[in-house]
Amino acid sequence: MRWALVKVSLAVTVMVVLAFALPLGIVIKEMARDRAFSNAERQAATIGPTLTVTTERRMLERAVESTPAGAVGRMAVHIPASGEPGGLPLEIGKRRAAKKDLATVERIGRASITEVSGGSALLQPTAIGTGQIAVVEIFVPEGEVSNGVDTAWLVLAGVGIALIVGSVAVADRLGVRMVQPAQRLAGAAHDLGEGRLGARVPEEGPPELRSAAVAFNSMADQVVQLLANERELAADLSHRLRTPLTVLRLNAASLGESAAAEQTRAAVAQLEREVDTIIRTAREAKPQTAAAGPGAGCDVSEVVRERMGFWSALAEDEGRKVRLAGVDRPVRIPVARPELAAALDALLGNVFRHTPEGTAFSVDVHNSDDAVIVLVSDAGPGIADPAAAMARGNSGARDGSTGLGLDIVRRVAESTGGDVRIGRSVLGGTEVRIWIGLDPREAARGQRRSRHRGRVQRRRKPAVR
Repeated sequence: MRWALVKVSLAVTVMVVLAFALPLGIVIKEMARDRAFSNAERQAATIGPTLTVTTERRMLERAVESTPAGAVGRMAVHIPASGEPGGLPLEIGKRRAAKKDLATVERIGRASITEVSGGSALLQPTAIGTGQIAVVEIFVPEGEVSNGVDTAWLVLAGVGIALIVGSVAVADRLGVRMVQPAQRLAGAAHDLGEGRLGARVPEEGPPELRSAAVAFNSMADQVVQLLANERELAADLSHRLRTPLTVLRLNAASLGESAAAEQTRAAVAQLEREVDTIIRTAREAKPQTAAAGPGAGCDVSEVVRERMGFWSALAEDEGRKVRLAGVDRPVRIPVARPELAAALDALLGNVFRHTPEGTAFSVDVHNSDDAVIVLVSDAGPGIADPAAAMARGNSGARDGSTGLGLDIVRRVAESTGGDVRIGRSVLGGTEVRIWIGLDPREAARGQRRSRHRGRVQRRRKPAVR
């Protein structure tokens, strides 16, 4: 494209220069010729008054020599023979024109220009006192006819060359300006095709290429988003397996010391390790939870009762006191039932995993016109750094933890425009507050905040819980 633009610009500029320079050069040549012969006519006119007074040779020779043209031998005067017997024609100066040309001018009485050796001759008819026609001849050398023409042609040629060079340079710069964004776009597409997902294109250049760069960057973001969603789905599904695995592990611990019990415990431990491996492999995925559509959602009271019924058996085995409040009437929220169940299992699993046996806990549901709040509290040791615990993957530094539990809870809340807070509970331990919004407009803003927070938190280092 770059060389094509240069060739087109070169061809157009050459045609424009030729179209203007050639006619202008011809006009300059004609002006120089007209200037030379106009000067010759003025020289011829200076001898006219003398011819009207006298035709005596000596007087005419003096008059001719007194003119600029006569002084350098370029003027000649041709007087025809008088009508008297024995009269002879009179010639003063050097004749260069042919006799037939002189006779023609004398006969027609009109000035004429004829070609002679070394230049041209202006033949100017002039009436004399005898009533006859004398012819004044002015020699105009070839160099005087073309005086200044060569310089003008050189100037025109220089201007034309400068225009051509300038147009080629401008076309080349324009070509570079268009080619470089296209090359960057091609390079970024090649990098993206080879798996370098961070490849992006600067949105600059001509409007068409800027639009292409914007579309490419948007496409690359979508590719990254799709891959992140796939990895996160794998992580979330694997994390949900932790709940039944925890139950299996606790039940396996009560099987005694038989060989079958040891095999069962070993199998459960191996399964936990495999699930942890899957989750840690996908832990860098970009978080995104889609907002529930119109009519979608679940009854938070029903889901809480169901999940507490599941965990109550384990709580009874470990001697934990459980309190449940605010679930005596239906409360609809814009969250899919599996998502809410996964979030509750993650929080309750953390209670069993990170607090000693016998530690009490509670789940409370509070609702208002614009939000529903779910509180999960325990009487355990608490969380030393709640902000670090909320960062995605931070608890992955501890054995048996992948760091995705609280992140699942956070994504569920932010999908509705809400959030998650960690604080000190009235029981003395940790209180996790899930704020679930009921306004669809807040849900859209919450998803944008979730995506931005995910990009920031993926760069943080793992901490605790």
